Amino acid sequence: MGQIKNRVIRIVFLLFFVTPIVAWFLVKPVRVIAPEIMDIKCFDGGVCLDNVGNYEVAKKLRLEAIEYLNEKVGSFKVAPKVIFCSTSECSGKFGLGKRSAVTFATYGSVIGPRAWKPYYVRHELIHQLQGQELGVLKCLFLPAWLVEGMAYSLSQDPRVTLNEPWEGYRTQFAKWLASIANSSMWIEAAKV
Repeated sequence: MGQIKNRVIRIVFLLFFVTPIVAWFLVKPVRVIAPEIMDIKCFDGGVCLDNVGNYEVAKKLRLEAIEYLNEKVGSFKVAPKVIFCSTSECSGKFGLGKRSAVTFATYGSVIGPRAWKPYYVRHELIHQLQGQELGVLKCLFLPAWLVEGMAYSLSQDPRVTLNEPWEGYRTQFAKWLASIANSSMWIEAAKV
């Protein structure tokens, strides 16, 4: 009985203490959960920044994206957190690398220095909506054409042609969306 208890204690310790610490250092997008630890200032409403002088611009971008998505894609049950990085140092803290932006489940999105544009913010918030509407785990197993195609298409990304495979995903999603009623998009997406 004592060996089982010790084993359970070790497993609980690993799950609740060691695993989150390792994830914090190895899986940098996890840091959106507590960006304040990374010297990021967060304000009420879910706007976080490395440079508070950009607060009004960031607040406007996030608000525009939420209003747009509420009208065209779906509404958030919980206000989405968006971290706006004005420097590559900041975006590096969240593991962006060459990416312009990244979303970690429904916990938040990081917008890198090159992505301070309405369609980028909408794109990342669509990923948060996907997690909310379809479930974070399900999104991991959905085809890329649905996940990324939806984000590129519904964000109204103005680029005429994207690099592959992104353009193919956007095209495939647009064909799929045209084959269903827009009002049932989330229901149909869950069936894919």
